[in-house]
Amino acid sequence: QVQLVESGGGLVQTGDSLRLSCTISGRTFSYNGLGWFRQASGKDREFVAAISWSGGTTYYADSVKGRFTISRDSAKTTTFLQMNSLEAEDTAVYYCALDSTRAVPTTRVRDYDYWGRGTQVTVSS
Repeated sequence: QVQLVESGGGLVQTGDSLRLSCTISGRTFSYNGLGWFRQASGKDREFVAAISWSGGTTYYADSVKGRFTISRDSAKTTTFLQMNSLEAEDTAVYYCALDSTRAVPTTRVRDYDYWGRGTQVTVSS
């Protein structure tokens, strides 16, 4: 089995920065894409960012482009989401997810088969 554990969430003010981490353990895959999603209270889970197995391809939601950066370490065991210029609209539970079937991930929730439990990010205005 695969375990994903997010960390780094918290309460910040508008304009602040946070760095989320997602540590992967358990079963490993030859190729996998990783993604970050978020879910605000009362809303559907939405795509935030994704990175390919090699780290060479990244995708971002329009709402975070230019403010958030996704990356992963060379050992492929940890992925990061650097969030700058945070806005109140970024408040949500942030989830890390792994797509075990594609080296280049998609933006669709249904394509990811392993999920972490999430970490809360609250941005006060």
